[in-house]
Amino acid sequence: MDNLIDHVVIDVRDRMAEGAEAWRRLGFQLTPMGKHSLGSANHLAILGRDYLELLGTDVPGGALRPDIAPYPVGLNGLVFRTGDAEALAAAQQARGVPIGPAQAFHRPADLPDGTRQDARFRTARLDRAAAFDGRLYWCEHLTPEHVWRPEWQSHSNGALGVARILLSVRDPERQAALFRRIFGTAAVTEGPGGRAILQAGEAEVEFAPHAAVAAELGEAAPDPAGRGDHMALLGVSIRSLPETAAALRINAVHFTEAPGLLRIPAREAMNTALDFMA
Repeated sequence: MDNLIDHVVIDVRDRMAEGAEAWRRLGFQLTPMGKHSLGSANHLAILGRDYLELLGTDVPGGALRPDIAPYPVGLNGLVFRTGDAEALAAAQQARGVPIGPAQAFHRPADLPDGTRQDARFRTARLDRAAAFDGRLYWCEHLTPEHVWRPEWQSHSNGALGVARILLSVRDPERQAALFRRIFGTAAVTEGPGGRAILQAGEAEVEFAPHAAVAAELGEAAPDPAGRGDHMALLGVSIRSLPETAAALRINAVHFTEAPGLLRIPAREAMNTALDFMA
């Protein structure tokens, strides 16, 4: 299936050390820094079936990759999984979806056993003008064994997987129409209050009007920083609320509690509102 979430991207730009420290405080174990053949750097938080990526440059004040340079610090990348990036790109182009050709790249991965191996990927990217103000693409893992390592999948906050992506948009139906063209008419359903929801395996991608998102998130909302339609909140499933709350308190992380979730304001998580969801 090509509508399963592979990972989500939090841009940290040239603040990689600050971003890594912030997300470690939130209870995530991060992989050693990797450097892509495309010129960027990252840390990953590997979950059960997907992962989170802190993406930027390892050089303070350093140049950013051209495709990520326009975006501010925050949640800007939604990535789906594919088993064949070239075939996916061809199929989507045949549907009239503006997607570019597959691109191959790699990064050295320092593995827990002390060896270094190349993690290799192919991606196919949607034209940035076609959807929300962020990056949407598909990732084919050629060496998944160098990403989903059991040693990296244990987090003190009990994180298990991506559960919800909330986007703040002007017109949810516009976004829904694009995602129906990509994934099929049955893939997107109507939600309450004019929302549209894409079921992505065990996760939901939700498009909601700006006013509804502002009302839901309140002071926890991220700064749009010039973005229009944008990714506003990441929800991560966890083992238990008490376990996660204890991990957050140890590191003096501010959070609020609501039925079934703990909410981290965007100012604590590199301009990304974050829900831990039981």
